[in-house]
Amino acid sequence: MRREIFAGSAVAVLLMTAACGTGDNYSGKGSSVQPVGDSKQVGNGYDDVYGSGSGADPGAAGKSGPAGQLKVQDIADLGEGVTDSEGFTLYRFDKDTPKPPKSNCEGDCATTWPPVPADDATAGQGIDKTLLGSVARADGTRQLTLAGWPVYRYAKDAKAGDSLGEGVGGTWHVLGPGGKPAAPAKGGADKEADKGEADKTGNDGAEEQLTELAANQNAQLGPILSDAEGRTLYRFDKDSAWPMKIGCVDACTDTWKPAKPVDKANVKGIAAELIGKVKRPDGSEQLTIDCWPVYTFTGDKEPGDISGHNNKGLWFAVTDKGKKAKVTG
Repeated sequence: MRREIFAGSAVAVLLMTAACGTGDNYSGKGSSVQPVGDSKQVGNGYDDVYGSGSGADPGAAGKSGPAGQLKVQDIADLGEGVTDSEGFTLYRFDKDTPKPPKSNCEGDCATTWPPVPADDATAGQGIDKTLLGSVARADGTRQLTLAGWPVYRYAKDAKAGDSLGEGVGGTWHVLGPGGKPAAPAKGGADKEADKGEADKTGNDGAEEQLTELAANQNAQLGPILSDAEGRTLYRFDKDSAWPMKIGCVDACTDTWKPAKPVDKANVKGIAAELIGKVKRPDGSEQLTIDCWPVYTFTGDKEPGDISGHNNKGLWFAVTDKGKKAKVTG
């Protein structure tokens, strides 16, 4: 077996034993991904190859204080929504649950969507005070809930009345005074208004569909793919689709996070047959688009950011056709 020696951190090469065109290329004996050869060593210039970035958002720090007295205000194009005492719009996340209350927004997600502390929150006119509560987060802090739903601000809202977080990733919505979204979810789905929390908890009927993957129009690149939180998805030129290779492992994944697989029924703007998944060397599963493993970039600070595009000439945003997005001048 031919070996290529590189200087630095380990890069594992995986070879797929069956055609990727079937989509779910990790399932079944005939389509599993198996490692070939030993891990290769790369040198001290690792960051120069893979790029670097930070998920930190300095602007989020100022949006993490107590809510004070909650208000009901008219939100442009949405109707009645809940704000904090300073008029900043409050949000809910469709991937959370109200019964029992649980937040599924941690890490980088909680930087972009700062959880609202339960301390000092009171109900103003139009809000039933009995709907207010709290939930313990993973870090031990307590987050405000309304009708069981954990409450957030959006780091990109710069001033009172902004509602830039509405519809992000198809899963974030302005919080209505009763706990439901202030407006129906994108795609015309107002099931939640009709069914309430029953669908979310699975108590009375099928689980509500959520958009886990979507093609969104970018002014520079055209339609590109993003995950449920609106984070741009990227592919890596040191990976390959056939034969299947995964070249981003170990320290690389500190900067480029492997995207989690999605339900093909919960995607928008891309053909379902382009969506698959692959098993990584550590046994975890990763989303593939047109047979290419895809990642998010920790250097993208806000939903829709494309700072990882053309990084080191190796990382590229993915189009709605599963191809590399164009490189702009």
